Amino acid sequence: MSTSSLDLARPAPRAGLAPRAPRAPRPAVLARWISPLAVLVLWQALSSAGLLPERLLAAPVTIAATGVELFRDGTLTEAIGVSVRRAALGFLLGGAAGIGLALVAGLGRIGENAVDPIMQMLRALPLFGLIPLFILWFGIGETPKVGLVALGVVFPLYLNTFAGIRGVDGRLGEVARVLDLGRGALIRHVVLPGALPQALVGLRQSLGIAWLALIVAEQINASSGLGFMINNAREFLRTDIVVLGLVVYAALGLATDAVVRLLERKALSWRATFLR
Repeated sequence: MSTSSLDLARPAPRAGLAPRAPRAPRPAVLARWISPLAVLVLWQALSSAGLLPERLLAAPVTIAATGVELFRDGTLTEAIGVSVRRAALGFLLGGAAGIGLALVAGLGRIGENAVDPIMQMLRALPLFGLIPLFILWFGIGETPKVGLVALGVVFPLYLNTFAGIRGVDGRLGEVARVLDLGRGALIRHVVLPGALPQALVGLRQSLGIAWLALIVAEQINASSGLGFMINNAREFLRTDIVVLGLVVYAALGLATDAVVRLLERKALSWRATFLR
């Protein structure tokens, strides 16, 4: 077969569609790091010049050196491990409760009337104001700390999942009835996929609140964890350890948020066409 025949055999490119050019690196991503780095440089300069006393706020270099020291002797890794376990257990309990209650309330009027008023009343209570009651009910062990995290997680996940379920297009339900899908199949193939985007928003909010709740919980009658390390350092005016603990909390929060964002990109890859 001649070359001209091969050219004729190839499918012609569709009109109006140009080959996609390789994606160039986005300078906006690098630009977002300019202001944080500038703040660190200014912070270090003020500390080195003596304008920012060590007793008020340790210098970034001092904080980094303290972090390396605590990492080498195992103090930091042990504290991180304890805090991550508490946050994970509280998140699992609160997440399961939030999604389960949202399904009960979102799938029927009876469930909504039974669950939603109670959830709305509990949501109005100040989370950290419940700490004395939690200590009275559960003592000063792990239970009140995990319970406080779980309580902080349940409400954002419930509200967003409930809104996602109620926001599913009713026409999809009509299609499911035409196809003679049972209630279980309807929930699995229509309701849950339709509510997933809103539920993932609630998941990100819940993770942020979980770390905030843990910070407070671990500074009350705790003998281990990042909060205990921060509280103990405060007694000795070790601002380097205090800031180090806060930085670790922030890093853990960003890491968990990044995991959820990755999950969101995988689960909602069909939305990429709207973002081009």
